[in-house]
Amino acid sequence: MTSTSFEAPPDGGSMIRLTEILHRSVKLRQRRFEMLPLRGQGAPFTEPHARNPSDTLPPSELADLISSMSVIGLLEPVLAEEIIVDGKAPTIRLVTGERRLRAMRWGAVNRPENPHFQALPAVVCPGPLSEEERHMWRFVENFAREPLRPGEQAAALLYQRCAILVGKLLKVGKPVPQEVYAIPDPAERFLALEKIRGTDSSCAAPWSEVLDRLGLQLNERKASELVRAFRALPRDLTEEMDEAAIRLNTRIRFAELRNGRAQAAEGIWAALKSSKRLHLLPTAVNVGLEEPELGPEEVITEAEERQDAANADRRAKLTRVPTHAEDQEETDKGDDAAVPSALGADEGPAIAELGHPMQPTAPAEAAAEAMPADTAPSRPAVESNTIRTALDGIRGLLAEVRAGKEIARYDCGSLRLALRELHNHLEGATADGATDHDATTEGSEAA
Repeated sequence: MTSTSFEAPPDGGSMIRLTEILHRSVKLRQRRFEMLPLRGQGAPFTEPHARNPSDTLPPSELADLISSMSVIGLLEPVLAEEIIVDGKAPTIRLVTGERRLRAMRWGAVNRPENPHFQALPAVVCPGPLSEEERHMWRFVENFAREPLRPGEQAAALLYQRCAILVGKLLKVGKPVPQEVYAIPDPAERFLALEKIRGTDSSCAAPWSEVLDRLGLQLNERKASELVRAFRALPRDLTEEMDEAAIRLNTRIRFAELRNGRAQAAEGIWAALKSSKRLHLLPTAVNVGLEEPELGPEEVITEAEERQDAANADRRAKLTRVPTHAEDQEETDKGDDAAVPSALGADEGPAIAELGHPMQPTAPAEAAAEAMPADTAPSRPAVESNTIRTALDGIRGLLAEVRAGKEIARYDCGSLRLALRELHNHLEGATADGATDHDATTEGSEAA
């Protein structure tokens, strides 16, 4: 078989290159989405399998898949090709997704009342597909299961925006030259299509439509920022930053630096990449923008000094041991007087929600009278508003983390430092008694 561009995935497995190659296949480019019947005319066919889909028990290797489908349906469509023979109705042959088809067939027979087993989501292409096209589609399907990196996300957004724009241009009778289709870079292709559109607002492809078409949980501002960084940086640099997992905000700042000081930006990137110190890039970019008179080496030196200072500060906070006097002062301080004023009246329900009911405490005046004179607090209590504000912030952070959001690496370090220091203060203030139990509970919730 003659080797073609479809025979193997491109070097590096870049989704950008995969998308470009996929676009060059006429048949794959004409793919369409359909809901195929699972039985009767129009149902996809494949080679027979050892198990019959009418078996009462689900195949053991498909049990988890069937269970998932019964609740949320099939999320990833199968690939099928439409075979047309003269004088006969078209037939649909499965290309990829045999396990998904088997699971759907079993569900259609044994769980006919479940709406998720009524039809098979499929991407259908004109057939027959060549072996090269099948191979490339399988690779794209497997690769697409991996999370897209910022450069790949931007390329996918631009390709989809181009597709919407082409459809609208053709609909109003504005032809798109073949050389525009042949432009491999999605940003350049979009600019060429925009020139054809001109000022016709009816043919525009707004971000809201692009995101709806792709079904992405992404806001328009984030999509615009992704594409802005993609356009501003060379493609090879974008792929290098993808490989190095450079964050979007750093890319945007680097693009700003490159726009005003291209030579310095390239020098900073080359030096950090060659020395494997790309973790300094965010700080180096900030230095380059703040101090434009510095050269690349000076920028990196300053970035190292700032990073070292920040690390030293973190280490100092982590290794700081309270002095004996501080420990004695915390121990001597009466918690019965400090805790009520620090928590405030509004914090009782929050503690009760965690399963630790608020224990009744004596009024502050009575507690103060019961304390020996030499153990009176030597420092004022933290304002209750400060405590409530901190707790509200921590609860908001916990809500976002529980919702699946991720805390950035450096933010994690800062949080650990703050919580460890706070934990030391709370441990020093802990004593026996119901009131202290409530204070510890509140601290545990914050931590």
